Amino acid sequence: MTKPKPLPPLLAAEPFIFSAALRAGVTVARMRAGDLSAPTRAIRVPSAARIDLPALCRPYLELLPDAAISHGTAALLLGLVVPQRVAQEGTIHISRDPAHAVPRRRGITGHRLVLSAEEVGTFRNLRVTAVHRTWLDLATVLTVDELVVAGDHIISETRRSFGIPRTALVRQADFERYVAGKSGVRGITKAREAMALMQPGVDSPPETRVRLLVHRAGLPEFTPNTPIFDATGHPAVWTDLGCRRYRTCIEYEGTHHLSPGQQSRDHERDLLTAELGWHQVKINRFDLAQGSNWVVGKVRHALRKGGWTPDLPGNPSSVQ
Repeated sequence: MTKPKPLPPLLAAEPFIFSAALRAGVTVARMRAGDLSAPTRAIRVPSAARIDLPALCRPYLELLPDAAISHGTAALLLGLVVPQRVAQEGTIHISRDPAHAVPRRRGITGHRLVLSAEEVGTFRNLRVTAVHRTWLDLATVLTVDELVVAGDHIISETRRSFGIPRTALVRQADFERYVAGKSGVRGITKAREAMALMQPGVDSPPETRVRLLVHRAGLPEFTPNTPIFDATGHPAVWTDLGCRRYRTCIEYEGTHHLSPGQQSRDHERDLLTAELGWHQVKINRFDLAQGSNWVVGKVRHALRKGGWTPDLPGNPSSVQ
């Protein structure tokens, strides 16, 4: 069998469109060779090409230059937190203005969206819906809690006495103004419900899930990234979630807490937290797997130690 003629370097590196190959001097016969696959009409993928999500998306936008990557695909490109079912759905979401036909190709999910200039950005030279618009479009497929998890990640900002400061992808106030100004958009009711539950300062999705469990159980409110001050008024400990009124805090411990070095640091943190008069609850993925009653029960017990009495007038109730 005759070995196919080498492709021009730029075409050999990643998926390309048929017309670009013709302009580069590649023959129609060469594009029928066995080292090229055709995921859809007018697109070819070299067997040795670098295949990542931006590379897969690029040919479709070359065919539809007025379109933008959107929904779950945009979320993955922008690094937003989405459930596994969205990350693994195996389709590329592309949106166009309603004046144009909906994209209909194998491997593509097409949408019609009216997008302002502020709702479209770029990622690796690809037209992609902006972070806030992507989150809003996800409201059509995510639950309220999943939207809160994604939203907490977007607005997360931290300024602590250790580590590198974290800047929000979208500032909370700007995000709230954007959602408040939208109407007649699919999912807007769910988005507004989720927006009301979002808080900045969360470090991880499990922290958001724990916070929502506690909130929905009617327990006193916990705020993310809460400092515990020492006698001099300086933050001695930063907690994942804290309820200052009842001196109770929650720490979510992911797998990185299993390393010897981290366990040693955690031990020192635990001792200092207790010395400062706070009651600490540790939650991990095994606790979450036990369900909301288990997690809420642990938090309720610590709150009682901190002086919380749910039956007193004015106190949040633990009865659902």
